[in-house]
Amino acid sequence: MTLGLFEKFPALIHFSETFSSALPTKQLQQRLIRIFYEVNKLEFSFEEAANPTIPNCKVIFEFGIADGKAFNYMDGEELEKALYLLEKEQLDSIDFLCSIRYYKILGDKKTALKFDYYFIRTMYGDNSFEIDVAHEKGPRYISPEDLTTFISKKVNEGVRTKILTQVIDGLI
Repeated sequence: MTLGLFEKFPALIHFSETFSSALPTKQLQQRLIRIFYEVNKLEFSFEEAANPTIPNCKVIFEFGIADGKAFNYMDGEELEKALYLLEKEQLDSIDFLCSIRYYKILGDKKTALKFDYYFIRTMYGDNSFEIDVAHEKGPRYISPEDLTTFISKKVNEGVRTKILTQVIDGLI
């Protein structure tokens, strides 16, 4: 078993961003995995998730964690498996799949739109965190940049001191 690694991660990266991290790597990894579990299947307005490209639209994220040749949906069982592994060892990187479902809302009617599929590689260094995003398919209603911003905001949400701070050209 190779939990956290996707053997066929795309070589073409559409967006990459680096952050400094106030948390030790293991704690950051655990937090990120918990966030993906908690966010799964929650409904967000487009404004909560990104800069809206579609008015009156709802967005639903579905995250999965890599396990060699496939991804497993981040449910309670996968959460426990990943947290157990992270108690034993710290990983240099963890790969995720993110499906983003879009629904146009008109009155009581909810119409499904095309989905976006993203591969996400998270890499960890001493006090650093990098997110690489590869768009697999879909209309890109949420851009790779917006997805990265959504993830970093979720990591920083509900804490007094910012956990992640964007690094720009080597500056914090």
